[in-house]
Amino acid sequence: MAWWGKALGGAFGFMIGGPLGALMGIAFGHSFDRGMSGVGGAEFAADQERIQAAFFTATFSVMGYIAKADGRVTRDEIRLAEAVMERLGLGTEMRESAKKLFGEGKANDFPIDEVMQQFKRETHRRTTLIQMFLEIQLQAAYADGVMHPAEREALVGICGHLGIPVALLDRLEEMLLAGFGRSGHDVASSKTSVVDAYHILGVDESVSDAELKKTYRRLMSQHHPDKLVAKGLPEEMVQDATEKTQQIKAAYELIRESRRQ
Repeated sequence: MAWWGKALGGAFGFMIGGPLGALMGIAFGHSFDRGMSGVGGAEFAADQERIQAAFFTATFSVMGYIAKADGRVTRDEIRLAEAVMERLGLGTEMRESAKKLFGEGKANDFPIDEVMQQFKRETHRRTTLIQMFLEIQLQAAYADGVMHPAEREALVGICGHLGIPVALLDRLEEMLLAGFGRSGHDVASSKTSVVDAYHILGVDESVSDAELKKTYRRLMSQHHPDKLVAKGLPEEMVQDATEKTQQIKAAYELIRESRRQ
């Protein structure tokens, strides 16, 4: 919560500059984009609050950028983006800031290259945090049930900026289409097939029991709310991570039960 309070109070000016600082200034009504001259290596020595602020700012501005990828943003896309914000557990004030960032991302001159470069630097290239960022962007892109080719092209470009292989994006997309991270999807329900459960865990049906357990533990660790917060996920966004750990557990148990039979 500390980063959020400082953002509202305008106390981040000495901590973060660049395009993310400029976007924060618009979202919170303060000046955050002062240069880092005289600070030495402080720009690269991001603390917990700074990483959380960078994650929040990049997430919702890039969400707007992807929504605009096909040339326009419809009312339905805006409504669906707001639904994603609600699913992430944002309070009223945070949603308003997120909406402002979403609006900035729609601008024709949105500096996606610079934003992604700074985001990668601010998060110290933390793979689990960057993967969560991609998962949220995919959730937004598929909020209406389909992803426009231009949106996928934008996501592929973002992977390039972040140094993430497109194969990971493909796997995350497959998991999402099986129900992982989808709003209102109950993996434990009878509607989820065993095939979908394998897709949710991102493994093939021929995987051994040992490898299945290893994958399950890795995914649980990657999405554990406390671990993600420790790496820089804003505390106000842990609801999504919590629901995903529940889905991972339900998918794993469904597969184990099918193998017993």
